[in-house]
Parts: sequence; structure tokens; C-alpha cells
Amino acid sequence: MSKELDHKYIAGLVQKLQIGDSDAFTEIYGLTYNKVYNYARHYLRDDFLAQDAVQEIFILAYKNISRLNDPTLFVAWLNQISFHVCHDISRKNSKDYGAITDPELLEIIHDETDDSNPSEHTEKKEEIELLEAAIDKLPTHEKQCIILRYYNDMKIDEIVNILGYSKSSVKRYLISGKEHLAEAFAQKKEN
Repeated sequence: MSKELDHKYIAGLVQKLQIGDSDAFTEIYGLTYNKVYNYARHYLRDDFLAQDAVQEIFILAYKNISRLNDPTLFVAWLNQISFHVCHDISRKNSKDYGAITDPELLEIIHDETDDSNPSEHTEKKEEIELLEAAIDKLPTHEKQCIILRYYNDMKIDEIVNILGYSKSSVKRYLISGKEHLAEAFAQKKEN
């Protein structure tokens, strides 16, 4: 969407929707559709999956709108729903998060003591599974940024546009996310 969303106006629509005005949802949908679709399209990299995701996202938002206590947080809440739906669809449509090819993320699971032996492939698979489990346990902001950056190969500016975070926040979430992953991985290897 070319112009920024008017959060106060959307909050007013959310309040109307929460008291039963279904026309308000139609307007919310119109105001937020492009943002949600673009996010899903970037995350899933497939037009058809993105369309499915958008449908599921708006259904979940509609069904759960009464749970949103602060209508001014609707856009952030919708972003969270979008992330979780896209993440689930991505996981269902692949065996893992995808090929981990980014050297920065691979450094976290690299073990200097590995050598070329038949069990190395199995060990790497286990390490990748441990990394994926650690990613799943990250705080949502870090998890979103890590997955978009290292699995979806997005640049920081793209993540900023999709998630609506500041550039410094995205960088901070990436750094803290990698630190948390390294800590979690080191703990798992010790056990």
C-alpha cells in the first residue's frame, strides 16, 4: 500500500465491528488487504498460497476480533496473525524451513570438530532440527525477522516494509535472535 495506514481510523472501525457492524469489517479488509497480501506473497513466494493465506488471515481476524482489547493495536495484531498463518502454511508445504544457505545462520550450527564421515549427514540433520526448534521458541519479533531474513532471503529494507518495524528494530531483532539461537544451540549441545 502506497500510503501509511491510519491506525486511529482503523481503531474506530474495529470498535464498530466489535459491537456488530459487519460493514466495518468490509472497510477494514479494503484498507489492509494490500499490506496483508504483500506480506503473504513475500513470505510464501507463491501467489496461490498467498491468496489462501490472506483468506485464512482475515477469517481468523474476524472470528477473534472480540479478543482484541486495544483497537489501536489492530494492525500489529493483524501482522501477528499474518506471520503465524504464513509460517504454518510454509511449514506444511515444506519438510523444513527451507534450505539454510545463509553463512551467518550456518555459523550457529557449525561444529569445528566435524569431519567427513558417514554420520556427518545425520548429525547435520539433527543440528538443523535443533536450530528449527530453537527458532520456534524465539520471541515473535525475533522469529519473524530471522525467518524472513535467513529463510526467505529478504533484505532488511524489505523486512522493514513488510513488518512495519523500524530499520534499527529489525537489525536489533536479528542480532538478538541470532544470539538467542547460539545460546540455545550451545545449551543443547552441552546436554
